[in-house]
Amino acid sequence: MTDSYVSFFGLKGQPFTKEIADRDLWLPPSKSALVAELVEALEERSSVLLTGEPGVGKTCVLRALRARLPEAGFRLTYCHNATLGRRDFYRQLCLALGLSPHATAAAVFYNVATHVQDLAAQRVHPVFLVDEAHLLHEHMLGHLHILLNYEWDSKALLSLVLLGLPELKDLLGMRRYRSLYSRLHVRLHIDPLTPEDTAEYLRYRMKHAGVEREVFTADAVALLHEAAVGAMRDLDRLATGCLREAARRKKRLVERDLLPRVIDRDRLERDA
Repeated sequence: MTDSYVSFFGLKGQPFTKEIADRDLWLPPSKSALVAELVEALEERSSVLLTGEPGVGKTCVLRALRARLPEAGFRLTYCHNATLGRRDFYRQLCLALGLSPHATAAAVFYNVATHVQDLAAQRVHPVFLVDEAHLLHEHMLGHLHILLNYEWDSKALLSLVLLGLPELKDLLGMRRYRSLYSRLHVRLHIDPLTPEDTAEYLRYRMKHAGVEREVFTADAVALLHEAAVGAMRDLDRLATGCLREAARRKKRLVERDLLPRVIDRDRLERDA
C-alpha cells in the first residue's frame, strides 16, 4: 500500500515519516525561536523545563537543538525512559555516558557526578535531556536537584533539560519538589502549529520527498489542521492516510471530500 501511493504521486519516499535527518527537519518560526532560546540557555549553563501537549514536536525541537548546539564544549545525553527508579535511572545514565554502572544507587550516582566534574575539567559542559519527564518517579524527582549541586552549589557544571506534558509544570510546582523547580531557571512551552504552519509543513515535506506542486487543496489543509489540532504527529498520520486514499481513488489532488473517510478510519484505529 505504501509503495502504491509513493509511486502514484511520484515521490522519492514517504513524505511524512519520522525518519528524517536532523538537518532536514522543518520548524515553524515559533519553534525555531524556541530552539534559539534553548541554545542560549545551555550556553549560559542554565537548566530548562520544556513542556507541550502530545505530538506538538517536543522531540523534534530536541533534535533541532542537537543539530544547532555547537559540538565543541557540549556533550548531550538523551534519557528516554523516565519511569525507572532512582538506581536504575542512574544506571541508564551511566550506560548512556559510556560508564560502568555500579551495584548500589549511591555508587552509581557518585560515578555520574564524578564524570560531570571530569568533563568540567576538560571544559566540556554536559547536558542531560530527560524525555517524558512527567513520568519520573517521585523519588527521582525529589533527588534530581542533588545532581545539579557542585562545589557547595557554587558552579553550574551540568545542565538538565526536563521535557514533558504540561502537567509536569504543575507537578514540579508542588512544595516537595521546590528544590528542583527553583533550579530550572528557563521554563518554556511549545505551542501547537498554526493553520499557516500546517500548510507550510505539508508543502515542505512533499517537496522534500520530491513533489513541488500543490497536492493538498486549501480546504483540505484547513480540515487537516482542525483534525490534528496543531499536533505534528497526528498531522503526519492523517496526511499519509490522505495520500493513500487519494491514490486509491486515482486522484492527483487531496481534496476536502476524501478527508471524512480518512479521519473516521483514523479515529477507529486509535480507539481499537
